[in-house]
Amino acid sequence: MDLSWYHVTSNWSSRGSVSNISSPLDRMVMISYFLLLLGIGLWAVLTSSRGTAEDFFLAGRSIAWGPMGASLFASSFGSSHFMDMAGKGASSGIAVGAFEWNAVFLLYLVGWIFVPIYIKAGVVTVPEYLRKRFGGCRIHFFFSILTLFFYIFSRISVEIFSGTVLMKLVLGLDVYLAILSLLAVASIYTITGGFAAVVYTDVLQTSVILLGSVLLMGFAFMELGGYQSLLDKYFHALPSMVSEGNWTAKPACYIPRPDAFHIFRHPITGDLPWPGLVLGFSILSLCSWCTDQMTVQRYLAGKSISHVKGGCILCGYLKLLPMFTIVMPGMASRILFPDKVACVVPSECQQYCGTRTGCSAIAYPLLVMELMPNGLRGLLLSALCASLMCSLTSVFNSASALFTLNIYPWIRPVATEKELMVTGRFFIILLLAASLAWVPIVEMAHGKQLFEFMHSVTSYLAPPIAAVFLLAVFCRRVTEQGAFWGLAGGVLIGFSRLVTEFAYGRQTCSGSSSCPVIVCDVHYLYFAIILFVVSLFISLGISLATAPIPDKHLHRLCWSLLDSQEERVDLDAGTPRRTVPQPKGHPGQVRDTQSCLLKAWDMFCGLDPKPGPKLAPGEEATRETEGNTWETPLWRKVTNACGVLLLGLGVLGHMYYR
Repeated sequence: MDLSWYHVTSNWSSRGSVSNISSPLDRMVMISYFLLLLGIGLWAVLTSSRGTAEDFFLAGRSIAWGPMGASLFASSFGSSHFMDMAGKGASSGIAVGAFEWNAVFLLYLVGWIFVPIYIKAGVVTVPEYLRKRFGGCRIHFFFSILTLFFYIFSRISVEIFSGTVLMKLVLGLDVYLAILSLLAVASIYTITGGFAAVVYTDVLQTSVILLGSVLLMGFAFMELGGYQSLLDKYFHALPSMVSEGNWTAKPACYIPRPDAFHIFRHPITGDLPWPGLVLGFSILSLCSWCTDQMTVQRYLAGKSISHVKGGCILCGYLKLLPMFTIVMPGMASRILFPDKVACVVPSECQQYCGTRTGCSAIAYPLLVMELMPNGLRGLLLSALCASLMCSLTSVFNSASALFTLNIYPWIRPVATEKELMVTGRFFIILLLAASLAWVPIVEMAHGKQLFEFMHSVTSYLAPPIAAVFLLAVFCRRVTEQGAFWGLAGGVLIGFSRLVTEFAYGRQTCSGSSSCPVIVCDVHYLYFAIILFVVSLFISLGISLATAPIPDKHLHRLCWSLLDSQEERVDLDAGTPRRTVPQPKGHPGQVRDTQSCLLKAWDMFCGLDPKPGPKLAPGEEATRETEGNTWETPLWRKVTNACGVLLLGLGVLGHMYYR
């Protein structure tokens, strides 16, 4: 995606904000939102079971489908989505909204195929599945380090930058004060409450995001004159100035694309070619929804497979909305403010948004500041803050789980349960410090390509991950050697493209790049397809040249053996794993030798185990025999019917806007 908005907002914020919030009503709404958020987080802290590392990172596997679906949506919808999707909508039309619709199909895939395998494997983190599936330690350790690299150098950096700059843009706050305020609120309930606090605060934040974006959509269409006016006026939304001196902009730089209201675009000349959209982005989505610890952690925390399917379905329905609540309002912003949003003359763009390469990225902030009345504007700003905090708290908790359960046991194989709990919280504190450390880098790096580079990390390195997991689930013949070298080789190829593109720079509408044609002229979605296929061939080729893994090690770890009743001999039996000490007393037993102050501290921090939620007698017996994969016939039929309806709506949307 086009990430020039990072440079837009950073330069713009250095010149001053658009329109600082001065309404007492807006401030009151935002303060009330943060207090309510903190209250829900503290409620989750005091009521959730956090006595073991698994409870802390999976909320005792007690999350129902409603909170799960809301949390899946919120964690995948960062503040950068508002800016990027609205900006792309303003500049090129609705095709970017298909990225959200693509998730519908992947959520069905993960709920019905991937999650049952993960649950039956008995894992807490995604790298644990690779260790059980292939054995050994190198692919498990390599994937853990690779994921942490993604989180720290891509997701945290991008979200910190986008969120804080946006807050400075519309609130006029100092960037350090803005990030400290957000991280202070988020850290209180994330460090103490663990995953349960993250999920339940996500429910509130999802509600605010949906309500705020729907209200803004309503005001935008009301100002525009309805949906039909959007269809009629978008193609006439041209800037009044297209030349300066002897320089005249190319028509393609300021005239709306003729295929703006089509998803499937020309395979060669389209900015988002349809083969890349169908195949390339599906590969990237496979990595995000089926193999990412942030999302998989939510599936594993479900009460049962029925709740997991219900959560996936709810998230899928919510994913149908951004096309109408964010992308189309971005297009409406271009119609309402064509000289600003669609500016093409460098001096004019510099005046409006502080950059000479275009101002489409200010489409969403302009709507917020110009159309929303007092009070509702505060709600919209709360929604933007909510999207940022959802992403950050999810990354913090997931990264902590990866480090605590996959890396720390290699440092201390005899770590106790309490030590793991303390380690997990301490690692979150380190991530908070790393987030603050990004702030001066952000301020020094604006106007350069650093954050385009950071955001591209996942796009260019995700295909080999998707290839390895797809083979792990569906191909029993793949071995550890093939999977490791397919992953490592694919990552090396993707990183080479990333570094080359960063070194030469990307081609823009008003300028050219010296990047080699064979590297930079291959669309990134096409490159994802090529890299995916190359990784598949590397993995399969090496696997066929090595001894296969016997089926006795693969029962319930791949699709063809999912329902096998035979006992599995774990390949990871000899690898270092954390030691789980047996409790010496009942979870609710009070230790008389401990002071009241220490008891209160242990209860608040979750270091004193509490019994998990009680199940009905029938559910309890079923869970003892089937684990979290139990599913009643009625709910199986309900979830299957809702899933088929969701897929139908996704196909219908693609057909209507084809």
